[in-house]
Amino acid sequence: MARRAPNTALARLLVESGLNETQLARQVNRLAHEAGVATRYGQPSVSQWLSGTVPRAVARPLVAEVLARRLGRPVTPAELGFANPRTALPVSPTSYGRTVEELVDLVRSDMDPSRRGVISAGLYSVAQTIPGWPDIVGRMESVQTGYAHRIGMADVQAVSEMTERLSELDDRFGGQHARPMAAAFMANTVAPFLRADGPEEVRRAMLSAASFLCYLTGWMAVDEGLNGLAQRYYVKGLELAGASGDHLTYCHILRGMSVQAVDLGHGRSAARLADAAAAASPIATPRMRAFLAGQQAHSHAVEGDRRAALRNIAEAEAALDRADSQLNTFGGYNASTLAYHVAQVRYGTGDVPGSVQSLRLHFRLRDSTDSRRSRLRFGAMMAERQLEMGHLEAACASWHRVLDEYPDVHSGRVDERVARMGRLLGPFRSNRTARALGDRARELTA
Repeated sequence: MARRAPNTALARLLVESGLNETQLARQVNRLAHEAGVATRYGQPSVSQWLSGTVPRAVARPLVAEVLARRLGRPVTPAELGFANPRTALPVSPTSYGRTVEELVDLVRSDMDPSRRGVISAGLYSVAQTIPGWPDIVGRMESVQTGYAHRIGMADVQAVSEMTERLSELDDRFGGQHARPMAAAFMANTVAPFLRADGPEEVRRAMLSAASFLCYLTGWMAVDEGLNGLAQRYYVKGLELAGASGDHLTYCHILRGMSVQAVDLGHGRSAARLADAAAAASPIATPRMRAFLAGQQAHSHAVEGDRRAALRNIAEAEAALDRADSQLNTFGGYNASTLAYHVAQVRYGTGDVPGSVQSLRLHFRLRDSTDSRRSRLRFGAMMAERQLEMGHLEAACASWHRVLDEYPDVHSGRVDERVARMGRLLGPFRSNRTARALGDRARELTA
């Protein structure tokens, strides 16, 4: 480890965070465990860092992430004084060739059983750098092809149609089945297409198709609970969307990243991403506006900004009332989705009964475009909130409906909800209805 002058940058951020040296060390160890890394830092380690000793490479992003989560904003290792600006390699978010090569490495690692455990353990970071649209739009730097193949619009259409089929499998069975197929398709078919020659119009269309496939693969990784991996796919999707000039997909991915953040409880980061998606949106159709405003409302509710949440949900309701087309929202934003967002805003602002009421409305309004996985997730969510209200019998009935379909859906997020059900039912084992439900769940998950 190299020695430096006292690290005033780290000291300043430590004071800003309100953590002492022992607390920082403990949180770094806790975060390392979350990422599947073994560390045993204590107060002396932090004292050494403050004196100028640079921690091991594996620890630097962990320290940055602890402080980022504490402060509610991105914090980079360089900001902590852990990088030498004179020797650090420049990072350009605009290199199309670099983006393709990094995507190839990502999907090959995802497919490699010997490396899958490493990349799956990657940490979700609120400090992740998100490339802005002006920085990446339309950049088409050359990439060495080495392929004789020349792509056409038929190849683009093949990628788009395959992505649709993968999305249908994901909706029906969950990401645990569909994501390995998506990664293999990207590595074996899409990556060579991205390196191939072709007219500029075709290459841009292929970049756009690949961007949305990256988003879908990231969404599947979220469903498996592989949040760090998902984040990497999302960022590659943003870069490809910028390279192709596909502003709509760029905004859609930002919104998806906000959904991931809010589900993990990072309200401030989720709000930042949702607001960025809304601000960058080039298409102001009413349904698209509702699509973005609903996610803003949910994020601000989790963040604790009641005024912004209520303002955004009212905007989503008004926009959906004006909507007359499903175009430009990647499947649309409908009344059932709005009811779900209203439920989340109500819950985030302390109205638990109102949240359950809105979830019931959501289920009455659902149609064939809504996935089976979301039906199970939201059904379990409603049961948890019914239990929070003290309605044990109603909660058990809702959970039984979830278990009816549970064996057919392979989803990490649904698994997590069912596991949580078991923990929540623990205090009610003396109740016959709760005991029967718990016994049924154990049989299904054995």
